Amino acid sequence: MKVERIRRGRTRHSLAALLSGAVLVLVAACGGSDGGGGDGDKGGSGGSGGSGGDEQKVSQAVVEITPKDGADAVGTEGGLKVTAAKGKLVSVKVTDEKGAEVEGEISKGGGAWKPAGHLRTQTKYKVHAVAQDADGLEAAKDTTFTTVVPENTFIGHFTPEDGSTVGVGMPVSLNFNQPIENMAEVEEAVEVTADPDVEIEGHWFGNQRLDFRPEQYWAPGTEVTLSLRLDGVEGADGVYGEQHKDIGFEIGRRQVSTVDADTKKMKVERHGAVVKTIPVTTGAPSTPTWNGKMVITEQLDVTRMDGETVGFGGEYDIKDVPHAQRLSTSGTFIHGNYWSGQATFGSANASHGCIGLYDVRGGGDKSTPGSWFFRNSLIGDVVEVKNAKDEVIAPDNGLNGWNMSWQEWTAEQ
Repeated sequence: MKVERIRRGRTRHSLAALLSGAVLVLVAACGGSDGGGGDGDKGGSGGSGGSGGDEQKVSQAVVEITPKDGADAVGTEGGLKVTAAKGKLVSVKVTDEKGAEVEGEISKGGGAWKPAGHLRTQTKYKVHAVAQDADGLEAAKDTTFTTVVPENTFIGHFTPEDGSTVGVGMPVSLNFNQPIENMAEVEEAVEVTADPDVEIEGHWFGNQRLDFRPEQYWAPGTEVTLSLRLDGVEGADGVYGEQHKDIGFEIGRRQVSTVDADTKKMKVERHGAVVKTIPVTTGAPSTPTWNGKMVITEQLDVTRMDGETVGFGGEYDIKDVPHAQRLSTSGTFIHGNYWSGQATFGSANASHGCIGLYDVRGGGDKSTPGSWFFRNSLIGDVVEVKNAKDEVIAPDNGLNGWNMSWQEWTAEQ
């Protein structure tokens, strides 16, 4: 019985000690909440507070994006604007559905961003913009929109062909299938570059043709790139471009041939050295050949020449004309001639304005001057005519802008 009483007394003592310790722990915990001094109010901007925590700090910057999220039929020029109020923009990213990024620039001071050029038509864009307020806190905004689907479009048919090798006189020429009213905007969306670098300028002939060339003939071996960024450009009211592509070509060896209508001879020069002198016949006194620099734009092994097609009525209709190379839109060719008699070449001017070289019907004989010149010529080679009894050919009659001075070519239009 004595032992039992001792055990019960020790149990009561242990329970009292345990309860006393629990109270102390509780008091210590409560006291710890009060014991942080003023530091509890400095829990870190934007951080999560405790059970009695602070509010998260919010950026005062406000990002605005035009057009509104989900907008359709947005204009390709001037339709996209990003601005910031009570802060400044620090980043703006605009991408299309394929992830291609639209180039743009944030203004000085960070108040606005605008694209460097026009947007493309019928394209969905995503915008992500971030601004900071004076405390460095960020605010962001995301939107998407889709650009206009045009009812009318235009394209530019380009010369020369992609991947071709051409002569030193070959300009880049674009012929648009619609009249262009906004010429400056269209020209800005077309870039022609060269390696090695050279200054290249564009010139409009009317409102549907735009040519580019350097001041002098291209240097042999030059690589030229035509970049068309017409998709989204409004060429005329409601008429949008649809091309977005690059075209490249190379300049071959330098060949310039000079035809003297007085001597009735043509000197073919390669890199400044005469490689061949060929007797020719040029335009008769009543139908003289144009003077000036003319670029070969088309090569035909065999063709038919009908005076009806170039304003000479029924004066001639010649079949199987060999080795014909076009020099003008109006019908000037340098070609093989089998009907005038070999003695004519070098002694008489007897054509309707073309330059004739001795050849055989159909061009089957490779030993003739007509055959040799055809096989040794490129699209883009230059034929210069002098001492003819006619005016200098108009620069837009073919690809013959070389007949304009550089000052005329670059003059404001």
